[in-house]
Amino acid sequence: MTTSATDTAAPTATDLAIADALGTALVRLNRVQACIAGHASRNGGMDKSSFILLATLVGQGPTRSSALAEAVHSDPSTISRQVAQLVKDGLVERRADPVDGRATLLAATDAGLELLRVHRSRRNEAIAGMVADWAARDRQLFAELLGRFATDYEEYLPIAIAELNRQGSSEEGNH
Repeated sequence: MTTSATDTAAPTATDLAIADALGTALVRLNRVQACIAGHASRNGGMDKSSFILLATLVGQGPTRSSALAEAVHSDPSTISRQVAQLVKDGLVERRADPVDGRATLLAATDAGLELLRVHRSRRNEAIAGMVADWAARDRQLFAELLGRFATDYEEYLPIAIAELNRQGSSEEGNH
């Protein structure tokens, strides 16, 4: 995100139409992802939140629970419950923090790494199949633009949360 929402001029009608098309596409994508996640969970697969935690641990390496909660924008108590299940399933382990022996770090186990590898491989094969008839340049451009959008969306998150909190407080004051 190169500028903040407050630094830019008011969106034009064209800007809003494009934003609506993007928003509609995101809703469709989320609906399909929820359907797939539901089927995977019912068929012995990993639920979405557990996958996100495991993928984050693999990406960051051994991490304190509080840092993991921050990384996935979640409440520490929620993370604690989810991590407990991952530990029970043998996908995550607790390790002593070498810097502070009183603290513990969470790390993916070999089983967790393998499960993530298999899941990503299946996902990548499915996506490759979905866009197989696209020109190579279109696939590359889409990957670049989607990555850019995801980065901007992540950077916008604090603004979105602040706006939602502001809306919530103003609605509470109206009751």
